[in-house]
Amino acid sequence: MICPKCNYHDTRVLDSRETEGHKSVRRRRECEKCQNRFTTFERIETSNFIVVKKDGTRESYDREKVERGIWKACEKRKVTQDQVTKMINQMEEKWASMGKEISSRDVGEGIMDALRELDDVAYIRFASVYRQFKDIESFKKELQKLSKEE
Repeated sequence: MICPKCNYHDTRVLDSRETEGHKSVRRRRECEKCQNRFTTFERIETSNFIVVKKDGTRESYDREKVERGIWKACEKRKVTQDQVTKMINQMEEKWASMGKEISSRDVGEGIMDALRELDDVAYIRFASVYRQFKDIESFKKELQKLSKEE
């Protein structure tokens, strides 16, 4: 592992712990040269599938892209990194069980369902971009749907 501070190639592991319900390993490391300490995570790769977009094009699933979209929706909300990580892990398990290819619609709807349970404001923010509300009426309908569910 390369040190993020000095780019030296030798680091040693100080501590290892299982996290996320035994689905990943957190390691504390120390650089042999500058003694900088940092944390790494090792996770089973479950995201080995292709996303089929609306226009029929295909692209590899990108966890970081999903996470960026979720964080954009959760901006200035009381949502933790652990909540988002757990949510993405659960969605990835579900998507991976659906086969080697999954539609972008399934991905978007899955994110919206998970955000609806996590935070109403984040859900509305994500839905407004994902569903591309054209006017205030379509936005109002989505808010009314959300109010009826509660």
